[in-house]
Amino acid sequence: MHLLFVYGSLKEGFPNFHVNRGQRLPGDYRTLQPHPLYVVGGRLPCLLPLPGQGLRVRGQLFRVDDVALAKMDRLERIGEPGGYQRARIAVERIDLPTPTLHEAFVYLQDPALLDGPGPHLGPLAEYLPEHARTLRW
Repeated sequence: MHLLFVYGSLKEGFPNFHVNRGQRLPGDYRTLQPHPLYVVGGRLPCLLPLPGQGLRVRGQLFRVDDVALAKMDRLERIGEPGGYQRARIAVERIDLPTPTLHEAFVYLQDPALLDGPGPHLGPLAEYLPEHARTLRW
């Protein structure tokens, strides 16, 4: 089993959640370090692999098996040109008196996307339902 931190369309209640077959862990989570989160080109939520920049990003934490992770890897086009990369980051549960730390997989995107056609919204602390409603899926 793996932990997966999701911050965009794979979150519960968002457009690609149907692909996420993990078990959501209770609580509120955010990245331990700031990371830039953008909605790129008016449609694509992207966390960039630039720790120390941006904001501490809120998301959801899921326990996933190999099969569920592989399905999400396909959706995120891991290993394909323009696809995401999967990496490990530290996240913390923030709704407890003492935050707890976890290491989890996360999907990251190439910062070069910000050089492409816009608009680019961000950096953001959280990808919200209103961001998803304005996207062209």
